[in-house]
Amino acid sequence: MVINLVENKNLNIFEKSKPGNNDYIVENSGITESNLNNYIPKQMIRDYGIGLPDLKENEAARYFTNLSKKNYGVDNGIYPLGSCTMKYNPKINEEISNFSSFTDVHPYQKAEDVQGSLMVYYELGEMLKKIVGLDAVTFHPSAGAHGEFCGLMIAKKYFSLKGENRNIILIPDSAHGTNFASASMAGFDVIEVKSGEDGTIDLNELNRIVAEKKDLIAAIMVTNPNTLGIFEKNILKISEIMHKNGSFLYYDGANLNAIIGLARPGDMGFDIVHLNLHKTFSTPHGGGGPGAGPILVKDELKEFLPVPVIARDKEKYYLNYDLKNSIGKIKAFYGNFLVCLKAYCYLLSVGSHLRNISINAVLNANYLKKKLEGLFEIPYDKNCMHEFVLSAKKYRDKGGSALHIAKRIIDYGIHPPTIYFPIIVEEAMMVEPTESEDIWQLDKLVSIFNIIIEELEKNPEVVINAPINTEIGKLDEIKALKEPILKY
Repeated sequence: MVINLVENKNLNIFEKSKPGNNDYIVENSGITESNLNNYIPKQMIRDYGIGLPDLKENEAARYFTNLSKKNYGVDNGIYPLGSCTMKYNPKINEEISNFSSFTDVHPYQKAEDVQGSLMVYYELGEMLKKIVGLDAVTFHPSAGAHGEFCGLMIAKKYFSLKGENRNIILIPDSAHGTNFASASMAGFDVIEVKSGEDGTIDLNELNRIVAEKKDLIAAIMVTNPNTLGIFEKNILKISEIMHKNGSFLYYDGANLNAIIGLARPGDMGFDIVHLNLHKTFSTPHGGGGPGAGPILVKDELKEFLPVPVIARDKEKYYLNYDLKNSIGKIKAFYGNFLVCLKAYCYLLSVGSHLRNISINAVLNANYLKKKLEGLFEIPYDKNCMHEFVLSAKKYRDKGGSALHIAKRIIDYGIHPPTIYFPIIVEEAMMVEPTESEDIWQLDKLVSIFNIIIEELEKNPEVVINAPINTEIGKLDEIKALKEPILKY
């Protein structure tokens, strides 16, 4: 008998299941058995199996343990995924968030019974207001894109109550794709603003659009620094242009890690800000969540926030539903509490050293950029902020691409950078090391890039066919696109 070890290793839990595998029996449970029919109406009792896998406990434990080893996270090594800020998540924050005094809280409990939890929300909100430089906060949104949607709905209702038909959102061509999607979902039309030669918003282009569309423009969504890792040096001029037009400045907080403790969006003129607690504030993300995307607004917009907001009356915390212009609810209850708790613990531990986050993030990014500038083209070759963008287009004549290089990085046990974004750079590779990494981790990544480029020069097939050291090799991406299997 020949056993295909690789195939057996890749079986999912249902394929490993066999009837009768789990023969565990509890001889004496200490509980008197009773017929369900005595308590539940017959029509509500299921009379068929639900397809649970049948495995012994040890096989189930081995399955999930082995499955976890196939994943890659910040606990495995450097995770240079640009614009995602995959920094280390301190385990003390995880431990605290697992305290039963937090996990056992029910959202329907009375406010007087959950004063500790409401205090966490309130104090975290006060911290974020100081960090960002704005006046009010909500924790309802579950993630950054959800926060974008929430913020744009606030702007929409604000102008609607003023009787202004502002149905256009301006978005730079270097922006995250979620900006375009969120604006569309909120019912706005989108106009893309081109970048100048230096990678920042082209003021001439912005002035032209504003002059043409005038009072149809609700807001401009700006990421600062932008996804090229470049600080928008004209942000005060942009603020002046938009506010003079009666429009809002919206801040995409995905890249706040580059400026936290050094500069505040509120001081730049932003009216609405969403933050990614699962980026800048170190709560885990990836694999589908959970996330948290709180929204902060200036005083003029606080009455439009989703309800309830957390408020305090002397020493008592309460849920305030009394916001006359609220957009309502965008999520059940009050947001992802345990995620917010982790961010709260993180900020308490960082304390007055907040600016060290951004200083070290920028230092690490510029170190890597300098080390890699001889291997790749760098379209915007100036000092970067927390991330930078390489171009692999010069390796096309070798048959290589950003995709091939990224897949080959996987063979060396590291998660690749973001590729093909931002779309204004050909064969883009966006690298963000975060402040978490020591210099030897950065040097290791540089060495891997050097090895891969040498392979492209001498034996390009190795790179083009990557990954080759993984259980599942190179996929037929065209087939996957045209013939997707969307369910098991």
